[in-house]
Amino acid sequence: MKNLFYILACILFLLVNQSCSEEKNKLKPNVLVLLADDMGYTDLYCFGGKANSPNLDNLAENGMKFTHFYSPAPNCSPSRTGLLTGRMPSRVGMYNYRANLHTMHLPNSEITIAELLKNEGYQTAHFGKWHLSCLPQDSNLNQPQPIDQGFDYSLGTENNAIPSHLNPTNFVRNGESVTETDGFSCQLVADEVKTWFNNFYRKEEPFFLYVAFHEVHSKIASPENMIQNYPHATKKDAEYFANVENMDYASGKILDELKSRGLLENTFVIFASDNGPYRNGSSGNLRGLKGEVYDGGIRVPGIVYWQGKIEGGQINETPAGLIDVLPTLAEACNFELPNDRKIDGTSLVPLFTNKQLERKTPLMWFFYRAYPEISMRIGDYILIGNALDSVPRTHPTADLDMDFIKNIQLKEFELYSVKNDPGQQNNLVESESEIFNKMKPRMIELLNEIKNDGPYWEGLFEYESIPSKFKKRYIRK
Repeated sequence: MKNLFYILACILFLLVNQSCSEEKNKLKPNVLVLLADDMGYTDLYCFGGKANSPNLDNLAENGMKFTHFYSPAPNCSPSRTGLLTGRMPSRVGMYNYRANLHTMHLPNSEITIAELLKNEGYQTAHFGKWHLSCLPQDSNLNQPQPIDQGFDYSLGTENNAIPSHLNPTNFVRNGESVTETDGFSCQLVADEVKTWFNNFYRKEEPFFLYVAFHEVHSKIASPENMIQNYPHATKKDAEYFANVENMDYASGKILDELKSRGLLENTFVIFASDNGPYRNGSSGNLRGLKGEVYDGGIRVPGIVYWQGKIEGGQINETPAGLIDVLPTLAEACNFELPNDRKIDGTSLVPLFTNKQLERKTPLMWFFYRAYPEISMRIGDYILIGNALDSVPRTHPTADLDMDFIKNIQLKEFELYSVKNDPGQQNNLVESESEIFNKMKPRMIELLNEIKNDGPYWEGLFEYESIPSKFKKRYIRK
């Protein structure tokens, strides 16, 4: 009799414990990250663009639109690194986009959003562009795969959709190549999200979905019916606007899937682009394009939606960015940040209730391929640093690039008030010397930090082996 009582007590304890765990998980917000590729600050209609983007416009209307939102870097791989780790990409060692067969990758020692949320009982899935390591695994490189970085499920590509956004042939699902596809990349990604919900989603657990579209990175392919929506644009522009519209449509399908399941009301949603545009006309009056540390290369559209937590229709001018996503989720989802490394981002949660943001580490961008190479924002001011060197640099990061990265010294500076001068034309170094003298040592301090922290990659391409069109020799007069 005592044994029966003991067994029944144990069963009751397990049932109560499971019920409490399920209730606790229901209180945790789901997380959806929607990331565009190479989308400019003014491409979406709600940011002044010409493309139809009703779904993301609606998200902004019912959430918070950030008008000074930044990517962690001016190109692909380092930006994704900053998003997932909350750390400056160069501190992690992602100095540039990761070229095919390259030894540079997101180290397994880094802790990603997916790993942190997985430890909190979240289901985790990645869809779309990866660009942080080889994909699928290459035995000669042996680099961490999405599953090693915390993603239980993945359908993605190593880099861009090949041969274009239409019928791409380089998707990899959970380590296995998917050789045949039928459709546009963003729609394939959206459909895979639905497949994941139908086949793998567990209702009792919260989820983190990282959806990284290939659009609008070239080589572009867009639906003909959407191209026809822009009869007064040039053929090239019409195809580009249609590409934005197609990605918006795919975003809408994903949001509708959550809505139909009653999940959107408890989902934290963020939309942004991984960097500025390659297309002239997509960054408004901002200076620069993709690959530059002027605002045109790093300021991107930013939208955050969280029903019941963020009042809709807000426009926020506070400088913020994708590097802030990890610490924001730590506060929103109630988990601890890693304490054995520096997290450069700052939680944006105070902004959701109209409080001030206290940022300890300034937003900063170091990109060795650019001229100038470094930018830092504090308040309304951006300081730009130039090395004024004649060191050879390459597009895909070669052996000589590492020496430059580790030894760069800043020799010339530019200071801009981006609130009064968004085009960054009026250098204030002399007229605002007090501000300059405060920002300069902070920039140098942070640059020295990331030079010391970032790994020195071995086995890189040899400089002499790279075709001349992928080399640049910056000689300043």
